[in-house]
Amino acid sequence: MTADQMSVGAMLAATVPMVRTLGLEFLETTGERAVLRLPDRPDYHNHVGGPHAGAMFTLAESASGAIVLAAFGDQLQRAVPLAVRADIGYRKLAKGIVTATATLGRPAAEVVAQLDAGERPEFPVSVTLTREDGAVTGEMTVVWTLRPNT
Repeated sequence: MTADQMSVGAMLAATVPMVRTLGLEFLETTGERAVLRLPDRPDYHNHVGGPHAGAMFTLAESASGAIVLAAFGDQLQRAVPLAVRADIGYRKLAKGIVTATATLGRPAAEVVAQLDAGERPEFPVSVTLTREDGAVTGEMTVVWTLRPNT
């Protein structure tokens, strides 16, 4: 199936087993913003009773992937999106449900123009992790590329 034939959340759940394993919930997926939620399950907790850092990383990286698919799903016939690198900072103790909100760091049209010019564009996606009370528990930047199919 293509991105046009299924939702971004369904596509990620079908192709990325960790998304299913963590039971990530897709609240919003557009080319401007992606919002995902990590349920609060004891199996995901760390030694202080909050979500494990690995689960939070996966939540944030998945939110970045969701916005990339939403913004560039129409380019999948000619390029594959790949994460190049990621940087995460854990700011406050997370407890309960954690939400990740991702935004593109460059206009999608600018990225596609680079692809049209035969280049392999790189672009950042910023992700904010928050608790239910709105406190920011972490921030992540994932740099993505669209690797042309050759």
